[in-house]
Amino acid sequence: MEDHVLKLLKHPVGTFQWNESPNSEEIRKAIKKLEQFPEELKKSLAGVTREKLKNRYRPQGWTIAQVVHHLADSHMHSYLRFKHAILEDLPSIKDYKEADWAMLEDASHEEISCSIDLLTALHKRWTFFLNSCSEAQLSRAYFHPERDKHYPLHSTILLYAWHGVHHIAHIENAKKKGY
Repeated sequence: MEDHVLKLLKHPVGTFQWNESPNSEEIRKAIKKLEQFPEELKKSLAGVTREKLKNRYRPQGWTIAQVVHHLADSHMHSYLRFKHAILEDLPSIKDYKEADWAMLEDASHEEISCSIDLLTALHKRWTFFLNSCSEAQLSRAYFHPERDKHYPLHSTILLYAWHGVHHIAHIENAKKKGY
């Protein structure tokens, strides 16, 4: 498969463009995307059969089911990182190996309802939390030691709003043409 085709399959909505200084409107829109994400995910998964959940969005990529479980794992990590950043001075977070997590039984089976339920509840809590934060709190950050990078919360909100759209596009691609 050609490199440009694989790149499009891997990043169907483009790569995330890091924004160190988002304005309040950009932050508000990103929080709204996070709030709407569970419903957008459910719409994307409507009518997907158990068999289709085994479709991969690209060669050697995850199945639709693994993408859904990954979203639950990733967004849980993010929510907890946000809370640590609010309550601690520049906490170092624990990374996790997404590919390894995706291979575990709970993240690779076709029963996705538990992860959808988890995402629905998590995003309700997460967006309630984000909407209650002050501008000063959202400018706090956590440190990612494996990447040697500071993650300000106001920028990371935009990252996770993109992350949801990114993976819904993967699901849409896998529904049309699985690999």
